[in-house]
Amino acid sequence: MTTTEPITTEPSRPAGHGAAGWLRWAWRLLTSMRTALILLFLFALASVPGSIYPQRSISPDKVAQYFKDSPGAAAWLDRLWLFDVFTSPWFAATYLLLFISLAGCVIPRAASHLRELRRKPPAVPRNLARLPQHASFESGGLTVASAAGALRARRFRTVTGPGWVAAEKGYLRETGNLLFHVALLALLLAVGAGGLYGYRGNVLLVEGNGFANTVAAYDRYIPGQRVSADSLEPFSFTLNDFQATYVGSGERRGQPLDFSARLSVSDRPGAADRPYDLKVNEPLDVNGTQTYLLGHGYAPVFKVLDGKGQVAFEGPVPCLTADQTTYTSECVIKVPDARPQQLGFLVRFLPTTVPAQDGSYVSIFPGAANPTAQVFAFSGDLGMSSGRPQSVYQLDTKNLKPLVMGLKTKPLAVGETLALPGGAGSIQLGGVREWISLQIAYDPGRFPALLAAGLAVLGLVLSLTVRRRRVWVRVAEAAGGARTVEVGGLTRTEGGDAGFAEEFAQIVAALRGTQADQDHGPPHGPGEGPDASPQGSEGGRAAPSQAVEAGQAASPQGVKDAH
Repeated sequence: MTTTEPITTEPSRPAGHGAAGWLRWAWRLLTSMRTALILLFLFALASVPGSIYPQRSISPDKVAQYFKDSPGAAAWLDRLWLFDVFTSPWFAATYLLLFISLAGCVIPRAASHLRELRRKPPAVPRNLARLPQHASFESGGLTVASAAGALRARRFRTVTGPGWVAAEKGYLRETGNLLFHVALLALLLAVGAGGLYGYRGNVLLVEGNGFANTVAAYDRYIPGQRVSADSLEPFSFTLNDFQATYVGSGERRGQPLDFSARLSVSDRPGAADRPYDLKVNEPLDVNGTQTYLLGHGYAPVFKVLDGKGQVAFEGPVPCLTADQTTYTSECVIKVPDARPQQLGFLVRFLPTTVPAQDGSYVSIFPGAANPTAQVFAFSGDLGMSSGRPQSVYQLDTKNLKPLVMGLKTKPLAVGETLALPGGAGSIQLGGVREWISLQIAYDPGRFPALLAAGLAVLGLVLSLTVRRRRVWVRVAEAAGGARTVEVGGLTRTEGGDAGFAEEFAQIVAALRGTQADQDHGPPHGPGEGPDASPQGSEGGRAAPSQAVEAGQAASPQGVKDAH
């Protein structure tokens, strides 16, 4: 006896993506051209704050001034890395994602394009009359070989078959497109190499002082991950003089004309000094390390005596420029060694001083024609022994006693001394020097980045100007020993038919000229003979600018059917 038991099967369930599926989906999304364009836009957008807000790596004095003018806003901007845009985590993330996206997008396209370059043009379509460009004429001597030669003379790649020629041109369009994207990859690599193996730093240098290219000499030093202290080029220089030239009269009075810093440069230890005039956009180059002139300002020289008559401070004090038009500047002097009490000064420096109508004093010109300094003096505990860091451009007056105040107080001229009340000491303006801010940078990716940028522009020009087009010629035997020649063409570029119509007419004229040469006679001119032009072919076929035979309209579907 045979028994049959029912077999129950579990209902099938659709398979999920799984970890591998999700990774594959994420990779395809990241390496798509749309994602690459979005990341490129975000990369450009992320660079905008770097041109709006001052950057610590370029202008630390302007960042300090921003903190002084708007401390609350500056604190929030600093939390968002807007003073260090190009070293921020969000900028680095955009940069890395863009690099991966471009690499995953360009490399497969480059391999596909190489295969395309080796591929022969496709064979002639069955119906050439359906192509966007078409012409036909009668020939007595045009052959497949001569037609192929005429097309090769116009730099077409050709392939021949029994009674036909296929030609193609314009491969440089896709080559230019790929060159543009590969150049972008190379540009990102060059920038990355500069970040790894390069360094940059900022220095504020007063006239008469020198600089040696060591880590300790920098006010701010930003090395790459592969840079050590021994990697720095061992050069040095001294700032002998700085000259700023301004317009002296007229509507443009006070506008700068030229800035020049005269340096004495030693390229290596023990080498003789050489003079060099450092100007804006004309950096000092020592074996690839470049020194740029960024800004300048005034550094008045003060001498401070304490209450015991001892020299507690003497030297130049760099001032931050508060008004870029008149170069009215502000600086701070801290004298922790003064006795019996520490002294602090807020100084307002006026390059060209005149009295105002309200009794105060202002500067009317950026040049130091009549330099003076308004001094606001304090005494007490400067708080420098607490161990908390302090800015050299700020003075905390919370625990200080004011000694000399008032904007209408007559400022000190060069050589004058202000005695402090209560026997606290005195301060003298001894002279005026100028300071310059410098950026010293070594970037091994600078020239590769320039080359990559040039190649990107070249690739963009090729991709926008070159059109991909194909031309076919069919030579068929006709009655009486004559030959019927059909020529068809199309572009593989959207919107390129208008420019191709003229070129196609020239190709037809060249083929007719080749026929005439083989017939040992001049080609027919316009209007001569029954087949004098593509319009007047014996079979009533259309002109080169027409798309079809008489009575047929061209369409994308028609082009598809032609193949």
